[in-house]
Amino acid sequence: MPSNSAARARDLLVRPFSLGSLTLPNRVVMAPMTREFSPDGVPGGDVARYYARRAAGGVGLIITEGTYVGHDSAGSSSRVPRFYGDDALVGWSAVADAVHEAGGRIMPQLWHVGMERADGAPPVPDAPRIGPSGIALDGSVTGEAMTQADIDHVIAAYATAAAAAEALGFDGIEIHGGHGYLIDQFLWAHTNKRSDAYGGDVASRARFAAEIVEACRESVSEDFPILFRLSQWKTNGFQAKIAETPQELETILSLLAEAGTDAFHCSTRRFHLPEFDGSDLNLAGWAKKLSGRPSITVGAVGLSNEFLQVFQGEQAGVTDIDGLLARLERDEFDLVAVGRALLGDPDWLTKVLSGRAEDLNPFHVGLVGTLD
Repeated sequence: MPSNSAARARDLLVRPFSLGSLTLPNRVVMAPMTREFSPDGVPGGDVARYYARRAAGGVGLIITEGTYVGHDSAGSSSRVPRFYGDDALVGWSAVADAVHEAGGRIMPQLWHVGMERADGAPPVPDAPRIGPSGIALDGSVTGEAMTQADIDHVIAAYATAAAAAEALGFDGIEIHGGHGYLIDQFLWAHTNKRSDAYGGDVASRARFAAEIVEACRESVSEDFPILFRLSQWKTNGFQAKIAETPQELETILSLLAEAGTDAFHCSTRRFHLPEFDGSDLNLAGWAKKLSGRPSITVGAVGLSNEFLQVFQGEQAGVTDIDGLLARLERDEFDLVAVGRALLGDPDWLTKVLSGRAEDLNPFHVGLVGTLD
């Protein structure tokens, strides 16, 4: 990276940013990435070292891999960490301590997979697959429609996890509301066919998400940051949309902001693609414009391809971030989440800021099977 590009990156990325009571030293966030290195759902010392390495590399905020909330149907793997149970919470406390000792800030991502749960999957094999209407992402009816009691239990599980995060010393939470998992299943008309207060128009489909945010907000301090991650695309459903127009997106975001969301983490497969016709704004740009809340962009930052292309045999190349910096300079969004590039090189930010992009270690598919 030329010295002038590095200087520009320093000017734009190394600026403090505040979320509630939290002040971040820069604008770079480690994106949540499922790793499955927590046997029986308990993160160990290797997980703590993994996150601490990225904190030592200088990222302003770490958002952990998705962690299951305390509901029987929340998960689908015994190696994905839980955010409930004394053993798992002790492990997470050690992770937070390690990150803080390395000078970082960290938030757990709270997660319920909903209809994406596999039959007989741990951690509770006999728990049912549930969703707003029992409809899977492919349109098949393979699960159970949630009752009001189910809805209440899941909302309470999120609130309990949020309170635990604050008690353990985390710096905030992120609620996973994207990628076709439970909250997103309520937001998406194709999987939500309910005729009660949680289904129908856009506002009704967003009610479940808003009630989760509101319950979390009530369970933590007023200035404890709450992030909400959303996406249009789903797993194997890249053309899906929870909002067909900016007006529909504004309805969703407004309800979530009113419920207590401090910032929106907007997941796209390529950060540079426009979200709606007639504007160059990406999803994070629209979220900031429509909600008045800060936003985080994410999607192949610093890399030449998307995640799935790597598994199809395509090598991920390192690219410059000039286009990203131009959007940040225009104040399109506030924070930038980096995923695979940080798996390839924990010192990604340090090298970018010092003009040593040629020294970056590229991401490759083998890194998915390691925790370094």
